[in-house]
Amino acid sequence: MALLLALVVGCLYAAGIYLVLRRNLMKLILGLGLLSHAANLLIFSAAGLRRGRPPIVPEGALAPEGPTAEPLAQALVLTAIVISFGLLAFTVTLLYRAHQITGSADLNALEDTDR
Repeated sequence: MALLLALVVGCLYAAGIYLVLRRNLMKLILGLGLLSHAANLLIFSAAGLRRGRPPIVPEGALAPEGPTAEPLAQALVLTAIVISFGLLAFTVTLLYRAHQITGSADLNALEDTDR
């Protein structure tokens, strides 16, 4: 299972980087989405995918009883989701504004707006 997850993470990273390096803003947005999904899956797979109860410590105990889910990985992924949503929202507005100004989504057309 770990090998399959590593392969999926690698493919997502490769496809995301390929799309980010294209000269089209729409492909850039799709690539950023793939990179964020790959990062989330990498965090989950690094923490170890296991099912368990919530990590709640019973009253009077020093540690949770039995196998529990990993709360740190879940917190990191939630944070990564919020950050990637903000980044994607910014790039979508950038794409919209660039399309209004230049009439295309090509990054080469944005070079004319610098002057």
